[in-house]
Amino acid sequence: MHDWENPAVLGRNRLEAHTLLLPYDEEKAAIDGERGSSPWFRLLNGSWHFHYAESPAEAPAGFFSPSFDSSAWDRIDVPSNWQLKGYGRPHYTNVIYPFPVDPPRVPSENPTGSYRREFVIPAFWADRQITLRFEGVDSAFYVWVNGRQVGFSKGSRIPAEFDITPYVRPGKNLLAVQVHQWSDGSYLEDQDMWWLSGIFRDVYLVANPRVQLFDLRTVTQLDADYRDAVLRIELQLKNYGEETAQGYKVRYNLLDANLQSVSTGTVRFSEVAGGQIIAATVDQPLSNPHKWTAETPYLYTLLLTLLDGAANEVEVKASRVGFRQVELKGGNLLVNGVAVMFKGVNRHETHPDLGRAVSLESMRQDILLMKRHNINAIRTSHYCNDPRFYDLCDYYGMYVIDEADLETHGFGRVGNINQLSDDPAWEAAYLDRMERMVRRDKNHPCIVMWSLGNESGYGRNHKAMAAWTRSYDDTRLIHYDRDMEMEVTDLYSVMYSPLEKCIALAEEPNYTKPVILCEYAHAMGNGPGGLKEYWEAFYKYPRLQGGFVWEFVDHGLRQVTPDGKEWFAYGGDFGEQPNDGNFVIDGLVFPDRTPSPGMLEYKKVIEPVHVTVHDLSQGELMVSNRYDFLSLDHLQAIWRVEADGQVIESGVLTLPHIPAGESAVVKVAFSRPSPVWSGVEYFLNIDFKLACPTNWAEAGHVVAWTQVALDFKPINVPVVPQPAFAPLQVDRDTRQIVVSGADFALSFNRIYGGITSWRYQGVEMLAAGPRLHFWRALIDNDRRIKDQWLNARLHQLTHRLDAMEVTQLDDNTVQVTEQVRIAPPVLTLGFACTYTYTIHANGDLFIGVHGIPQGELPALPRIGLQMRIPGEFSQVRWYGRGPGECYIDSKMANRVGLYGCTVDELYTPYIFPQENGNRTDVRWVALTTLR
Repeated sequence: MHDWENPAVLGRNRLEAHTLLLPYDEEKAAIDGERGSSPWFRLLNGSWHFHYAESPAEAPAGFFSPSFDSSAWDRIDVPSNWQLKGYGRPHYTNVIYPFPVDPPRVPSENPTGSYRREFVIPAFWADRQITLRFEGVDSAFYVWVNGRQVGFSKGSRIPAEFDITPYVRPGKNLLAVQVHQWSDGSYLEDQDMWWLSGIFRDVYLVANPRVQLFDLRTVTQLDADYRDAVLRIELQLKNYGEETAQGYKVRYNLLDANLQSVSTGTVRFSEVAGGQIIAATVDQPLSNPHKWTAETPYLYTLLLTLLDGAANEVEVKASRVGFRQVELKGGNLLVNGVAVMFKGVNRHETHPDLGRAVSLESMRQDILLMKRHNINAIRTSHYCNDPRFYDLCDYYGMYVIDEADLETHGFGRVGNINQLSDDPAWEAAYLDRMERMVRRDKNHPCIVMWSLGNESGYGRNHKAMAAWTRSYDDTRLIHYDRDMEMEVTDLYSVMYSPLEKCIALAEEPNYTKPVILCEYAHAMGNGPGGLKEYWEAFYKYPRLQGGFVWEFVDHGLRQVTPDGKEWFAYGGDFGEQPNDGNFVIDGLVFPDRTPSPGMLEYKKVIEPVHVTVHDLSQGELMVSNRYDFLSLDHLQAIWRVEADGQVIESGVLTLPHIPAGESAVVKVAFSRPSPVWSGVEYFLNIDFKLACPTNWAEAGHVVAWTQVALDFKPINVPVVPQPAFAPLQVDRDTRQIVVSGADFALSFNRIYGGITSWRYQGVEMLAAGPRLHFWRALIDNDRRIKDQWLNARLHQLTHRLDAMEVTQLDDNTVQVTEQVRIAPPVLTLGFACTYTYTIHANGDLFIGVHGIPQGELPALPRIGLQMRIPGEFSQVRWYGRGPGECYIDSKMANRVGLYGCTVDELYTPYIFPQENGNRTDVRWVALTTLR
């Protein structure tokens, strides 16, 4: 059996997983943490020789030999995915496997990439232990150095590290890697994303001393008052030499954010024999250290200096420390004693040009977007991420569910979702993925939960994963949503739980575990809706601690047409079969990271300042602080009063000290306008902005806002006389009725009904008159109801005119009434409807509609009037909610105001075309030819 088809073979000669601690030769470089500043670090990224074969058997024999000539090979960037470099093609599936399901076997058509590059070992690396580390390779790979096989590994998104000391020499060396696209590990990596292959994360060398600080674990334990702390430092010293090492010690120095020392000490080791590891632990008390939270991400630096028996400095290493404690207490997940609210997203590693080879700047861009949209939590769906991502989450402040690289969703399609998860033959593979993640990431304060993977059924192997994790690290909670009975998990997290189900869980007495939804809102296309109702419940019920929107970013891959037009590809666009279409386009931001309307809605719904009316007659509002730890002292409040969208008064609102979770009455010093005009709407708008810059936004960034209607009553408003208009004229013939006034004419069709022409001052205003419409373009999230609509043929409705009546109410008013039946072909169902058109001499037209459904109808996609106007009316202004797209179930992010743009700018460019561009609560709209 091939190694890549044997679940019992997890790797060969791979080093045990541990926290990566890069060695430095001096303290300042170690504190800065810039890996390129270490003389003992060499990044091997760049241009490698590359050969692509359709199967392992067709890969070039002996390519790993130094004598092999690869000069005619292609070149490929490392890191990258070879499908995005023209080898094979990207393949998207959501649930299904793209190959026959016959574990652990994989197809003979198993694309294989062979890589070669030279690297140099500096002379001053002599007598050091040299490791070769791959941060991510999809899916299984072999490694050779100077023609000798070093090892083998599986687990695409977990590091693989090899000791290559016996294989290298000073000067030039040859590294060869062979990657197989499919392996038995692919059965465990059926995540909802593009199948992309190759060396897609960093590759590098690290030269450590033979006796080295191999691993570190830091645990911060807070006291009962969450004030004082004990820092537990667990160190592992490893001797790669042959002789016993004696007298070694580690000097530690804990530095605050200003690099001032707050605690020092020394850990002494007894002798450590060659090839052995020895451990030591020290508990260091600290008085009231700064605490780490997503809102206050304060980091200390633990500086570690290894000294040999002669007190010589051997190496300097450093690790960030955040003092925070995670616990399950009173049925809630607590961080530093507070039941925090998870305002989260699920995030895949994806880039429109780089695929899964995500750059550091792209990671930073994602986190900054999240922070600026009030998101405080990330689930690493559905695998552990690039290690640098967690450094960024520590620094900027994000709560993280770190998820094992495990999903077997496709087994649900073949009838046994638990097949691998309950098979003891696969237990070691499950455990391997969990252990390597936890051992690598254990020191990150941002990680508050470990996840056992995603959508893999539930079985004995999950229990083994949970048991090992608890025995190794009991400082975090365990998550897995498919453990429906919460046998091993610490929270109820079943994805897409209906709001009613959440409320029922929240109202259970004596609950012991919180409800935190790992997925609860589907952001695909024009979505999600209904966020407001979820968050009203989250804030009402203590057991409900938020959730994670599916998902953060669309996975579209950037393509360019021959004429230079950019577009984003999804499943099937590369001709791959089978595929799941555009289901991979399901994020809050577009592939290029442009926020969608859904992202703006989410920011508003989860904003940390909530305002309600207390006594508006006195200008009093109740301001509630929805932060978990911060007061509102870091915010500045700017207010303004608008009359029909025009600012008439403004000022700065002085906020009192409002601690986290508390509220206060605040008085806004606006005045009653004089005069108060009848029919004018007055609104008080308040923006809550950052008073000072942070590491994630500039001063002035709007964190939250509110809009309050001011119900000013007009007093002694003068009556404005109305001008006189010529009486209306009604003309009839067999085909039409024309109602005309001084400078307009309305024509009604007597055969088919409806308005056929509306001319004003000789200009035609309509291309097609308003008609009742019960259809709209489908959106992605309609996929579960669209068949009901199509079966009811709501997209094929026809109008039948049954009766038309014209009534002259007076000289200045004419009423046209139409009785119609609106129905589809084939079926008996339909709508009996009445249009009532009331025309006034001043040119005003009022349309009233009434309808009675006939037959069994589904919930309707829309009820409205649809009309078309000439294309030259390309400019639009409106008074209502804006400036962006909004709908009845997703309009919180758009306040009432006066807005304008071009008609084209109303369009939202969803990757998959669908209903878009609506504006709600519109009082008036003007379409003109004028700019």
